[in-house]
Amino acid sequence: MKRVMDADETVLREARALVPVLYQLGRVMRLQGVDEAGLGQLPPSELEVLRYVLETPGVSVSTLARDLGLHASNVSATVRALVARELIRREPDPNDRRAVRLQPTVDAAHGSARIEDSWARIFAAALDDLTDEQRTAVASAAPALGALAERLRVRRVAERG
Repeated sequence: MKRVMDADETVLREARALVPVLYQLGRVMRLQGVDEAGLGQLPPSELEVLRYVLETPGVSVSTLARDLGLHASNVSATVRALVARELIRREPDPNDRRAVRLQPTVDAAHGSARIEDSWARIFAAALDDLTDEQRTAVASAAPALGALAERLRVRRVAERG
């Protein structure tokens, strides 16, 4: 029993050290990159919804809200703003004409590519300031961080039912 508790404490200690770092990285990404990509002021909520629709074309508003952990009314307002910016299209569901499916526009795909390129340039400049060992450690952590992000997403969806 003691061994399990020690392991749990070790994992918790590691998580406590990692959370502020990941939060800061996320904040930097939210605050930089969009303007640099030439998309002007795209609020974080719009960027988050846009990225989800790009990754999951044909998603419904209710699924999008559930998976992102947002209220449907907030997602609807965000979708309206993205439709007005011509970054998302609403299309009728072929199986249920009352339902709507969200599709990214070509401008959204191009804009997203520009944002990711901006983020890569911002990160590259910062990575260039690190030591070779630090850069290697960051690069080798990418697959594990991706797996962690997926586990967090799966847990959030399961908890919301």
